[in-house]
Amino acid sequence: MIKIKSLFFGYKKKSPLFNNLDLEMGNGQIVGLLGKNGAGKSTLLNLMAGLINLKQGEILVNKQIPFKRTPSFLEDIYLVPEEFSFPGVSIETYVKAHSIFYPHFDNTKLDKILIEFELKHENNLNKLSHGQRKKFLIAFALSTNCSTLLLDEPTNGLDIPSKSQFRKILVGSVTEEQLVVISTHLVKDIDSVIDTVIVLDNGNVVLNESTNDILQKFHFETVPSLQNETDVLYSEQCPLGYKVILPTKKNESSVIDLEMLFNAIINKSI
Repeated sequence: MIKIKSLFFGYKKKSPLFNNLDLEMGNGQIVGLLGKNGAGKSTLLNLMAGLINLKQGEILVNKQIPFKRTPSFLEDIYLVPEEFSFPGVSIETYVKAHSIFYPHFDNTKLDKILIEFELKHENNLNKLSHGQRKKFLIAFALSTNCSTLLLDEPTNGLDIPSKSQFRKILVGSVTEEQLVVISTHLVKDIDSVIDTVIVLDNGNVVLNESTNDILQKFHFETVPSLQNETDVLYSEQCPLGYKVILPTKKNESSVIDLEMLFNAIINKSI
């Protein structure tokens, strides 16, 4: 559970990223945290993880203040940063040295995920490609079984098959007792796994809804022409004509297009 109340934060000589931000996320959610470059997505994850301190307001993660970095807080939260480095050791050595800090670490789960990602315990971390190291970090994070997982651009650097593996592994690994927050600008990579969408714009939360609620209101489809479409809320030209967002009609269903939804919100079309 994450509760943010009246958050103010900004870096020196820059406009505030957040000014009086309120936000709440609960266990059992896989949240997609979206925003333009510079919207503060990574900063917000770092605030939640306690790596930086807020200026004003309050953040509670599992009823604890992140910046205090207590042992009970640290053993139950894991941040996968966008940029990272590893020592020149094997996966096996790294796991033995670091898994002891997470009481619920599951070595069996790790073994299964490593097989899915085609990684071996004897692999030297510094001899792996960036994408392979990213896959190991994701595997380690999921295996900690922390109640709060923060993933910053987890698919950045992964090839197309690995992105598909990531989605499959994520859905199969997390439980209803966990909260997963995924910050990304590669929205197509996560639109099939998240159940809640949060959009940040100009320091504010401009959308915070479940995907089910979004699909109750909006219908996503592709049409050959806009000529006969009178109730289009937002459209984008594509090779097959136009991708459109329409009001959802009774007994109508569709698949969410997260990228188009984001563009429509940022452009204040819906």
